[in-house]
Amino acid sequence: MKKRTIKNTDLSVAPVNFGGNVFGWTLEEKQSFDILDRFTLEGFNFIDTADTYSWWVNGKGGQSEEIIGKWMKNRGNRNDLVIATKVGSGTKEHGFDISRKHILKSVDESLQRLQTDHIDLYYTHFDDNKTPVEETLSAYDEIIKAGKVRYIGASNLSPERLRESFEVSEKNNLPKYVALQPHYNLMEREKFETHYAPFVDEFDLSVFTYWSLASGFLTGKYRDENDLSKSQRGEGARKYLNPKGLKVLQALNEISGAYNSEPAAVALAWLLANPLVTAPIVSATNSSQLKTLSDAPKLELGTQDIEILNTVSR
Repeated sequence: MKKRTIKNTDLSVAPVNFGGNVFGWTLEEKQSFDILDRFTLEGFNFIDTADTYSWWVNGKGGQSEEIIGKWMKNRGNRNDLVIATKVGSGTKEHGFDISRKHILKSVDESLQRLQTDHIDLYYTHFDDNKTPVEETLSAYDEIIKAGKVRYIGASNLSPERLRESFEVSEKNNLPKYVALQPHYNLMEREKFETHYAPFVDEFDLSVFTYWSLASGFLTGKYRDENDLSKSQRGEGARKYLNPKGLKVLQALNEISGAYNSEPAAVALAWLLANPLVTAPIVSATNSSQLKTLSDAPKLELGTQDIEILNTVSR
């Protein structure tokens, strides 16, 4: 499988990033091991998690990193993988926090759960909007110099704080974010395309989109309110049950039919056709969903297909 280089790094990743929020939530440990085995067998090597996944289950999180850590140790494959995790999100125990104290404590806890000596890509998950940018970046500088983290990325930062981060990095010779993790998909375009895409060009960032399938809506399994109960995650798709959403699903159905593929694979192929996107983040909990992940990078949409999708999703 052709890898893509994360810009301004020496990390090469397959063009789909596995979203680890399902580990310890909708997948138990044994199921998680099985899905990770099959994911890597397909040639994928990029796994995304966070220190607080899945806090909504136990109030504090940590289960996802623990499962990934046990799996890597059991399989002895840490050096074959690119592991991304995050810091700063709130739980029932604490609010958003990107202070030096919290980062230094959290990175050690993540390393322990992941049973590794380094994290390849460490994200600011959420901004607390009070810690000075220089304090956050100086903490990252400490843990990078200590060999605990290789590179840093940003998710859920305001455009203003993101710009300030790059200015402070440049002025003080501190680490720069190499990646952006935005909410972006066929149903959620405006915020990224208007406010964040300019940063991607200006600062040469790699982009890893989250909720790439709009909480499962773009799989086509939620077509009316009765369908929402099909999954633990169904309620997240409710807001897309509107005329625009149904037009997008119709277009995905028609295009996927022409390619003998699935709507979800087409939705991911649309993201991959965007030169700004390096690898969408997607989760899978069964063989069918995993096939969608492996099919997407092989699916080259035509110019007309992309134009149709662009039009119905505006």
